[in-house]
Amino acid sequence: MLFSPESLAILGGALALGGGLAGSSIGIANAGAAGAATLSEEPGQFKNVIVLASLPMTQTFYGLIVLILIITTVLPKLAGMPDDGSGFAVLGCGLIAAFAEAFSGAYQGSVCAAGISLLPKTKGKILTNSMMLAVFVELIGVLGLVFTIMALSMLGLF
Repeated sequence: MLFSPESLAILGGALALGGGLAGSSIGIANAGAAGAATLSEEPGQFKNVIVLASLPMTQTFYGLIVLILIITTVLPKLAGMPDDGSGFAVLGCGLIAAFAEAFSGAYQGSVCAAGISLLPKTKGKILTNSMMLAVFVELIGVLGLVFTIMALSMLGLF
């Protein structure tokens, strides 16, 4: 076979982490840009800006969890299995996580940026509402992690 199942599985885990890193980077950049503008107007909102701008960071951790699970749990099981396409299945599971974390992180940053931009106008009262709205987008990242673990489990690899 051209690609070993183990190398395809590692690629899936790496893509999951890469998706989390990319989504978090985009999200934090969007929120940080709004934060810089907000802090130029009202420096007293620094703590609130930090809270909202850091929320998209969690998608990186979800991607890392998928990579760690694949390396520590899936790879040993793959080594003992016949080459029946399981490596491609794990790669597909990694792609589920990669897309979920990338889009969740990027769009969570947009929600946080909107909340950050309204901090001066509301004198910080929008913080809790903005966090609640950002949590809805966060849920997609959590579901990406959960669905990836479920898919690996249904394949008998977790």
